Amino acid sequence: MKAAEDYFKKEEFPRFFDHTLLKPEAREEQVKKVCEEALEFNFASVCINPTHIALVSRMLQNSNVKVCTVIGFPLGAGLTQVKAYETRKAVQIGAQEIDMVLNIGALKDGRDELVQQDIFQVVKECRLNNAICKVILETALLTDEEKKRACRISRDAGAHFVKTSTGFGPGGATSHDVQLMKRAVKGSRMGVKASGGIRSYADALQMIEAGATRLGTSATVKIMQEYLESFR
Repeated sequence: MKAAEDYFKKEEFPRFFDHTLLKPEAREEQVKKVCEEALEFNFASVCINPTHIALVSRMLQNSNVKVCTVIGFPLGAGLTQVKAYETRKAVQIGAQEIDMVLNIGALKDGRDELVQQDIFQVVKECRLNNAICKVILETALLTDEEKKRACRISRDAGAHFVKTSTGFGPGGATSHDVQLMKRAVKGSRMGVKASGGIRSYADALQMIEAGATRLGTSATVKIMQEYLESFR
């Protein structure tokens, strides 16, 4: 594995991270703490459930840290109209980035048009409000061919990122999946977000080496501490 400096400047490292708290039992004080940590380290975003958008938006206002939330989470099996409405309300309240779960069952059934429309309706709400849309594939449930199809469908629907996992599925990010997804969207401006199971600086660097341009994890502070220790 190469040294961190081969991939990014020191001040760029925190900008890879969506500092994440998606546990259903998360309380307001925990959400506030996550925001404070994100401001301290200048992470890319704080990713929380929609019920916390207003609070996080207030805490992060006038900063470089974005408000990220999840849609159709964690199963992806909701109605397209509901996902679109949920997105519309989320961005109205203050969300700037949307991580949506695609319709996994429809993808596995080969109903690509339905999957693309499901994503497109969320993307449309995002673009109307200058928000970013990341599409969660839940890679642990898919074959490699399904992952490639999901990436192409997400690209054609206008999404900004493809993302590996919810963190609530049977598995998380792997180097193999990140590399596969990176190749699948090659030639576009899409990013790849690795999430699920990233618990250490070594994990994070491995995902970046594989081609991830964003990382989602709740262990962000620990990773930053390990990273900073590497300079001492």
